[in-house]
Amino acid sequence: MTTTTTTDPGATDPRATAHGATDPTGETMERTTAQAPGTARATAPHAPDAERLRRWRMVLGADSADSTGCALTGQDAAMDGALNALYGGGAGKKPGGGRGAGGRSAGLGASAPSVARWLGDIRTYFPSSVVQVMQRDAIDRLGLAALLLEPEMLEAVEADVHLVGTLLSLNKAMPETTKETARAVVRKVVEDLEKRLESRTRATLSGALDRSARISRPRPRDIDWNRTIRANLKNYLPVPGTAGAGGAGASGGAGVPGGAGDTEGRGTIVPERLVGYGRASRSAKKDIVLCIDQSGSMAASVVYASVFGAVLASMRTLSTRLVVFDTAVVDLTDQLDDPVDVLFGTRLGGGTDINRALAYCQSKITRPADTVVVLISDLYEGGIRDEMLKRVAAMKTSGVQFVTLLALSDEGAPAYDHEHAAALGALGAPAFACTPDLFPDVMAAAIEKRPLPIPDKETQQ
Repeated sequence: MTTTTTTDPGATDPRATAHGATDPTGETMERTTAQAPGTARATAPHAPDAERLRRWRMVLGADSADSTGCALTGQDAAMDGALNALYGGGAGKKPGGGRGAGGRSAGLGASAPSVARWLGDIRTYFPSSVVQVMQRDAIDRLGLAALLLEPEMLEAVEADVHLVGTLLSLNKAMPETTKETARAVVRKVVEDLEKRLESRTRATLSGALDRSARISRPRPRDIDWNRTIRANLKNYLPVPGTAGAGGAGASGGAGVPGGAGDTEGRGTIVPERLVGYGRASRSAKKDIVLCIDQSGSMAASVVYASVFGAVLASMRTLSTRLVVFDTAVVDLTDQLDDPVDVLFGTRLGGGTDINRALAYCQSKITRPADTVVVLISDLYEGGIRDEMLKRVAAMKTSGVQFVTLLALSDEGAPAYDHEHAAALGALGAPAFACTPDLFPDVMAAAIEKRPLPIPDKETQQ
């Protein structure tokens, strides 16, 4: 009996690659043969082989039915039908295309009921994370955004950040009968994000605010010893040691405080100036300005920034301002108590005038040394580039901490203007993409005026 191991040929099938698939099992296929002298006979397929064929049949679709020899029944057939409607050979057509008799042809039909049934099916057969991806693909590939204007459709979808972005882009076209349902969907996503992000943001920034408020006459328990030592290094006084002086019975002996071995080569620092942690106060310690690009590509960033803006605004030691812009500038600070109102106050999809937005933010700065400006933009500037850079330089010179985020989302590296990013980096405001989980640490570093925790620094510059 010998065992031959070969790589599953489906793992390199270009059709599987086109569907974003790899080896469905992540394993290799084994073929066992009984070998007699001069002869070889293949045994019947094992159960694992049948399972691999079933999975490849699901990945490759109906076109592979003959080649795999695998027929789907029951729930497998229903799952294949849901995938077939979205990822079939005719994918990319607008709704209304039907399913062909053979092969895969995409189409969910033009009616809301058929799409609602499909949405219900995929929620039954697939986990939430997969459902969200399939919904986004349906909106992008089959042009289903218009159907989201119908209340029954919104009640059937799986709500996530990207769906909120789509709804916000449709806000102006949304009929009154749909707006309340849309607000309920957006509120559910916002509340979930607040639960996820609020506690860590508060804890991180509260500590940073306490550490940033230094006082010169602290109580003993409030002394920041590391900063106190650094501030008084110039007052170092060496203590001369006397070799052989002080026996074990005199000053404690070598290695004992006061002994010759302990004092030789050592000294002391005279703390002329103490540096201490500030105590909590009712007045705002820092001013935060969130300046958010609301062009269409920044939809997810607008959602996260609005949630963070509401969290920051709820902290009494911070004074938070939220400004959104395209070619116009809108100050939504008065609506920060409800991030849903902030989101519906945005207008996704316009142009971009960063210089104009920064000019407005600059006019609202009254305490430069205690101000953090966060620009969230892909930096595709439609305004005056040189003026934009001059404003950033002027703010930096006045003492403002300036942070540039190319995106505030869970996505990968965004498309952005590399030339503008490099120019901002040269001014000491490096531009980088930031995930929501990293944002509290970025803000804490800016508040404490220490280097920002830039991920993948070499590729972000």
